Amino acid sequence: MTGTVAERISAHPFFGPLTGEQRAALAADGTAVRFAAGERLFEEGGDADRFWLIEDGSVTLDIRVPGRGDQVIETLAGGAVLGWSWLYPPQRWQFGAVARLATTAIEFDARAVLRRCDADPAFGYAALRLFTPVISERLQATRLRLLDLYGAPSQPGYRETRETKAEQR
Repeated sequence: MTGTVAERISAHPFFGPLTGEQRAALAADGTAVRFAAGERLFEEGGDADRFWLIEDGSVTLDIRVPGRGDQVIETLAGGAVLGWSWLYPPQRWQFGAVARLATTAIEFDARAVLRRCDADPAFGYAALRLFTPVISERLQATRLRLLDLYGAPSQPGYRETRETKAEQR
């Protein structure tokens, strides 16, 4: 991608709801980065001190499942935002992440952004409104993937409801 970090943030629809001043403040906490295919960005449970705007490439989110290793929950492509765990204590990654392809992104210093949120409640509220849908989407994707991993309604013991018990009689 070309252009300054500020120009790239201003051009991205995810940050569209922010004011020009808020986007400029956010850009002060961002740096352009690249990841090689196969490079791990972070481990589940690690210190969530950054987040990224993926510009090109793709990143897989994974979760460690005992006896099964790292299981892919979701794949994020260019245009997606990666990382929300920095928003809430204890600021630990809920998932792991690996670059699936060579990836370019803007990396944000989450601690600096949190300080900015605390100092400017309007900025903090705007940031929270941006990230709440991301959190919801990731949790829904995780739920669906875990259903795939651990069974389907036709499997014994999956889920018993009044309807299935009635059908069995």
